[in-house]
Amino acid sequence: MKMDYGNNIIEARGLHKHYHSGSNQVHVLKGLDFDVDAGQIVAVIGPSGVGKSTLLHMLGTLDRPSKGVLRIAGTDIFDFDDGTLADFRNRSIGFVFQFHHLLPEFTALENVMMPALIGGKRKEECQDRAWRLLADVGLEHRVQHRPGELSGGEMQRVAVARALMNDPQLVLADEPSGNLDQTSSKALHDLLWNLSRKDNRTFIIVTHNEGLAADADKVLEILDGRIKNEHVNQVV
Repeated sequence: MKMDYGNNIIEARGLHKHYHSGSNQVHVLKGLDFDVDAGQIVAVIGPSGVGKSTLLHMLGTLDRPSKGVLRIAGTDIFDFDDGTLADFRNRSIGFVFQFHHLLPEFTALENVMMPALIGGKRKEECQDRAWRLLADVGLEHRVQHRPGELSGGEMQRVAVARALMNDPQLVLADEPSGNLDQTSSKALHDLLWNLSRKDNRTFIIVTHNEGLAADADKVLEILDGRIKNEHVNQVV
């Protein structure tokens, strides 16, 4: 059963992140405030090195803020201990990266099943859903192929299916089309939009792709660790 997040799936207040490098402190994020509604597609844009991936890692609970509050579904998730946080991450958040990170020795079907297997589900429970997800991304004819037998666009589609395996309402993507040609990139973007609309699923996508950002429901532009601009695109 999906969790009911209401209208607001993410509330970020005063998010800071700094790292220590020797005797120096590097301040990457400098007090971010924003909300994301359930079912929105949000593009995070800005030059390299301004903190976009750091923000994505924080939203994915892979890193904790130095200061500030991050609520997902109304819960301050960083109140969780590391074990509870890892379980929440596995159940509630999907990830798609620029490099697909598929396991080369496993088939597409087995790669998609992996998050559920890690979560303790039996193999038999996972196979049907993994097959359906691969069909949803247009790869029902490739379920038994290994990554080395797939094109770049196909591998990213497998990665998208894997991100959806545990039925998360929040999916985070870091330059998902960064290594794809223009045709494959457009196909992947169309796929993400269709998946979001079909299941009211929230996608937050770090991107340099202007077309993707233009089609997003909301755009967050980060500069020097702060939100320089936040705007909602008009629905055509």
